[in-house]
Amino acid sequence: MDRIKEGWISGFVGVLIFSGSLPATRVAVADFDPLFLTLARACIAGLLGAALLLSLRQKRPSRADLPALAIVSLGVVIGFPLLTALALRHITAAHSIVFVGLLPLTTAIFGVMRGGERPQPAFWIFSGLGGCLVAGFSLLQGYSASPAGDLLMLGAILLCGLGYAEGAKLSRRLGGWQVISWALVLSLPAMAPLMLLTWPASLNGIGMPAWLGLAYVSLFSMLIGFVFWYRGLALGGITGVGQLQLLQPFFGLFWSALILHEVVEWTMIAATVAVIGCVVGAKRFANPSDTKTALSLASR
Repeated sequence: MDRIKEGWISGFVGVLIFSGSLPATRVAVADFDPLFLTLARACIAGLLGAALLLSLRQKRPSRADLPALAIVSLGVVIGFPLLTALALRHITAAHSIVFVGLLPLTTAIFGVMRGGERPQPAFWIFSGLGGCLVAGFSLLQGYSASPAGDLLMLGAILLCGLGYAEGAKLSRRLGGWQVISWALVLSLPAMAPLMLLTWPASLNGIGMPAWLGLAYVSLFSMLIGFVFWYRGLALGGITGVGQLQLLQPFFGLFWSALILHEVVEWTMIAATVAVIGCVVGAKRFANPSDTKTALSLASR
């Protein structure tokens, strides 16, 4: 199998893993406190990441890399998991997944701010249209939706986009999976004591579905998914394989219906398709990815 094809397969697996994160989180917060869930998943993944770095004898990041790793931790280790867990106490997983369609776009926007990229003017037209579609969808839900849940999801997407953009820039020096592993490890000294402080008074009332949800978001969403995702970007190219993330809302809606038995209304599907269309248009008018970056990642 050639490297490009292998990269697309690996990237597809990564997206498939990430698409189960929101449904698994909704299952877990039924019995776990959202704050404890965020801390526990980070600690579990951090211990696994540390074992991976030690077993493969990876070089420690320099002091100059620590601020960027802190931003990655804030975005994808703390911010996105916590805000989505809080949001899913107000809205359904199917509703929240529509917002995930904006994630590639927010990553690109922070790429402009943090990486100095300069997309064409048409990029911002698609960007604004996508934001209006998401806002309009939320308003059309009326009493059945929660403004608090929508705002929490928007905050989660913004922080995750920042974490992805910063991690992509940092991966040019450290490598893809190493970035998420070091970000998890660096967050452990703060996350572990807080996890113990928020430990449930009793574990007797926690059902098996909640435990399985915790296991999924800890092992797959926080670590294993990133291994496949960054490997896919390295082998298949950041620009091409990165577009696979646009499939994530569709997979997420499927998992919500299959696992949670949630009703996926036609308006949710229409909104998801429309948002994805805007993201595709924005991507088309963004600057092409730096091929040197992809080659550097592939060599790691």
